[in-house]
Amino acid sequence: MFGGAGGEKQRIRMETKQVSMNLDPAYRAEASRSITKQVLDLPEWRNAETVMAYVSMAEEPDTKEIIRAALDEGKTLLLPRCVDRNTMVALPVSDPDTLEKGILGIPEPPAAEGTEVPAPDLILVPCMCATPNGIRLGHGAGYYDRFLTGQKGMTVCLCFSRLLRSDLPAEETDIPVDLVITDEGD
Repeated sequence: MFGGAGGEKQRIRMETKQVSMNLDPAYRAEASRSITKQVLDLPEWRNAETVMAYVSMAEEPDTKEIIRAALDEGKTLLLPRCVDRNTMVALPVSDPDTLEKGILGIPEPPAAEGTEVPAPDLILVPCMCATPNGIRLGHGAGYYDRFLTGQKGMTVCLCFSRLLRSDLPAEETDIPVDLVITDEGD
C-alpha cells in the first residue's frame, strides 16, 4: 500500500499522529517544560543574538515560553512565514500579538517588505517524530528542509521522548538537525 520512502513516511506519520493524539495533557505540559529548560540552558542559546523559533501546533512541544524568553532576553526573534506552498522565510517578531494565521493555519509574522533579516544563530525545528541522531519527520510539506539548505546556524529539533524513534527513512532532500532535545534529555 505504501511505496518507497515517501510511502513509509506517510505510514509513520499516521502512526505518530495516533500516538501523539493519545499523549496525556499532563505529560505534554511537563515534557514541554523540560524541553524548554534544556533549550534555554544550551550554550548556543545563551550565545545566540538571533534565534529562529516556531509557534507550536497542539501535538508539538509548547514553544510559548521559548518565544517569550527570546524576547525577554533581547534576542532577535525570527518566526517562519510560508510565502507560498513551497517557500518559507524567517521574519523578525517583537510582539507575538501581531502574528496572523498563515497558509497552513499556523500563526506567523505578517509580511514585511524590505525588512533586513539577520541570519539565525540557532534554529529550532519542529517535527512529528525524530531519531536521536537528528533525522526528523515533519508534516510532509518540506518547508524546513528547503529552508535549512544553506543555513549556518545550529539546528535543534524539539521532540517528545514518546515520539522518538530508532530509525526513520531519509531521502537526499531531508536535512538532519544538529541536536534533538526531548523531555528525557538530548
